[in-house]
Amino acid sequence: MSDDPRPGKRNAIRAQNETLILQAAEKVFAEAGFGGATMQLIADVAGLPKANLHYYFATKEELYRRVVQNIFEIWLQAAEAMDGAETPAEGIGAYIEAKMDISRRHPNGSKVWASEVMHGAPVIQDYLETTLRDWTAGRAALIQRWIDEGRMAPISPQHLLYMLWATTQHYADFSHQIETLNGGKPLTDAQWREATESVKSMILRGIGAA
Repeated sequence: MSDDPRPGKRNAIRAQNETLILQAAEKVFAEAGFGGATMQLIADVAGLPKANLHYYFATKEELYRRVVQNIFEIWLQAAEAMDGAETPAEGIGAYIEAKMDISRRHPNGSKVWASEVMHGAPVIQDYLETTLRDWTAGRAALIQRWIDEGRMAPISPQHLLYMLWATTQHYADFSHQIETLNGGKPLTDAQWREATESVKSMILRGIGAA
């Protein structure tokens, strides 16, 4: 085994640069959209030479798809709380908490996803027709099982999921509006906790799972 530390150092530098690029790309795509964003602008925001971006991501579309994939994978991880839960109160409650936390930590990623879908998903339509469709079918089946077991009200699983997405992602996609109504300031830790508990209470009571 080689004691040469350079491969490990190179891997660390690569990971650091990828993180910088993806964070910058999230911000630029969220603000300018896919059409308005340029690799040069993303490089400037990341503080890296443009050549570095092309070393990690050959095209703007490849980088864009990676940004979209990242936020979706984070959302998928949030749904794991539902899969192992015995009751809808436990599973959906934990899912709401996770999604609200993601909206707080990754607002730009959520904005990129929302803008892409509102424009007809010209870049990620294939992703919607495969990964998202399969995921939604699986979660809807779980919710239907809870309904069949009498653990919650007989409602449409699909429309419940749409409501969960719309409500939790509102805090990311419309963060400027929320901050404006909050006196021009971001929500504090206490306000985020209040928002999360309010959303949980309203939804769980509404579906008869509180």
